[in-house]
Amino acid sequence: MPCASSVKEWRQPDAARKDLRGTMQGESRLTSVAQPDRLSLFGRFAEYEQRSLQHDVGESARQQQISNWDGVVFRLGDHYLTCRIDQVEEIIAFPGITPIPGAKEWLLGLASVRGNLAPVSDLGWFLYGSRTPVTARTRLIITQIQGRLAGLVVDEVFGQRHFHTDDLKEASDWDSTPLAGLVYNQFETSERTWGVFRIHELQTNSEFIDGARED
Repeated sequence: MPCASSVKEWRQPDAARKDLRGTMQGESRLTSVAQPDRLSLFGRFAEYEQRSLQHDVGESARQQQISNWDGVVFRLGDHYLTCRIDQVEEIIAFPGITPIPGAKEWLLGLASVRGNLAPVSDLGWFLYGSRTPVTARTRLIITQIQGRLAGLVVDEVFGQRHFHTDDLKEASDWDSTPLAGLVYNQFETSERTWGVFRIHELQTNSEFIDGARED
């Protein structure tokens, strides 16, 4: 058996080294030819998987958007209502109000909202004919009417709620209430029925838009 020094100095015979180099070079050429195809195949698999995931996520988000309806829920007199959350700028406590000379009684005046003056309307007074009692629960829903900030006084705001569109039903019962023309359908839940209040309909209500008192 050779000693350690002879092992370190041992080398392949010339002919064997040439054969070995040739074999290794041939394998290297085969590997370099096959590698791009393998990478391309794996790349295609990864691309298909990514597309599938994107489709699943996009479809899931779309279905969720169709199924969910986000609203602000509130009380106006004896009626429980909701309006689309994107129609609400903010909700504040009953503010200090500066009266507007010559305005109708339900148009209470102007309030400062984040440095902007907004007309404040007592929605219950306008619809029901009697002033909304101001309590600790009274709130002002800030919205946009004809492109400008406006405040609507309501008895109480419960917050934000997620509804499912499967619970949305058409209802004609609202036609016999002061909310006729403003509520056409409702969400029927196990808790109660929530009428869908269409704030934008106020923009086309000539009596609401014209808040000037007739002398």
